[in-house]
Amino acid sequence: MNRPIAELARTALAILLLGLALFAHAQGNLEINTPAIAALKQSMQQRHAQLAPLYASGAVGLTAEGGVALRDASSVPLAQRGQINALVSAENADRNALYREIARANGHPEWESDVRRTFAQRWMDRAQPGWYVQAGGGWTRK
Repeated sequence: MNRPIAELARTALAILLLGLALFAHAQGNLEINTPAIAALKQSMQQRHAQLAPLYASGAVGLTAEGGVALRDASSVPLAQRGQINALVSAENADRNALYREIARANGHPEWESDVRRTFAQRWMDRAQPGWYVQAGGGWTRK
């Protein structure tokens, strides 16, 4: 390997290792709590009672980006779609705010995308059998 390529490879490896170290540190502080985080978690907990049957029916699924989506609109009566869309929007707003607040509470707002990825995987890992999750660009029933 010639010298410039070897130096470039070492630099790339160092950047990768630094990124992994930052991610590992952010992951270790995912349980941090502030009044804003507690309020978001409470709001999400209250909404879960409305979302759980939609997850179970397959109408709503967990996205690879850490959100939720109306996966199968045809499984929801037309008269209820507006209400379901509002519910999904509210959940996604709280999830986005949660990721942002956890990163800020750790003193590293730049970690928001790492926090989001970690939570996305957590949500999917904890999804109940029969729920839909996004994997590889498509929906998979767990």
